[in-house]
Amino acid sequence: MSVHGTAPGGMADVVWRLRSRGCWQDAADLLRPQAGRDPAAALQRAELLIEQCLFTADHWERAEDALRQAEASVAGIEARASASCARGFLAYVASVLGRRDRLDEAQAALGRTSALLAPRAAGRPLLDFRRGLVAENLLHDPAAAHSAYARAHEGARERGDELLRSSTWRHLAGLAQAAGDRERAQAGFAASLRLREELGFTVGVAPALASLAEVSEPAEAERLRAEAARLVQALGGVPVWLARRLAQVPAQPGPPGGGAPRDLRHDIS
Repeated sequence: MSVHGTAPGGMADVVWRLRSRGCWQDAADLLRPQAGRDPAAALQRAELLIEQCLFTADHWERAEDALRQAEASVAGIEARASASCARGFLAYVASVLGRRDRLDEAQAALGRTSALLAPRAAGRPLLDFRRGLVAENLLHDPAAAHSAYARAHEGARERGDELLRSSTWRHLAGLAQAAGDRERAQAGFAASLRLREELGFTVGVAPALASLAEVSEPAEAERLRAEAARLVQALGGVPVWLARRLAQVPAQPGPPGGGAPRDLRHDIS
């Protein structure tokens, strides 16, 4: 199972079901025995725990320990690139969620990943997506972010990685929203939501609902936010950054595109 994809059968199915419901620690525990002897499993385990940090803004030490173990076991150029990409993503998450500024580390790690990967390598779309995240949310460069997301989107389409495409749709839509293109934003957010629902990526559905609400008519926006809030509650309050934001939304939301400043924290992944 890839970081942004699913694979049928056995352990992969179990890990996916746990991950999709926000049970990252349980999934990581299942992989622990295999991770001790298989570098690919060690890296998958690290990615799960980094994703847990992304949704909970917590458990940083677990992710750091798992990633160090994975980095120590990798061999070969593509495996080294994958570990470096994970390192860059963890540094990005730590920076955007306010734990501490690790922008330099994120850029350096993703730069190493790019140097290691061939132009058409399997890991290139995920790298492009993560570079887009850094450009959008840390460097505040929407043009660079759009270029990176567009490359990731096309690469994910070619490889059939629908989970990654749900994220690229979401971020391309967010940039369209920021530029005032509500129609394109609606289409992108709706596509992201549809893919996450079809894949059963339950923990990612609430952010997709909340984003679509921002470009919907008031009555529909209220319904979408209420559905997102119910799902966040059912999952134990994750994503924590979305739970906080939904708690601050008035009962009667204003029209889309109103005067409130846009909060980029809900678009961190």
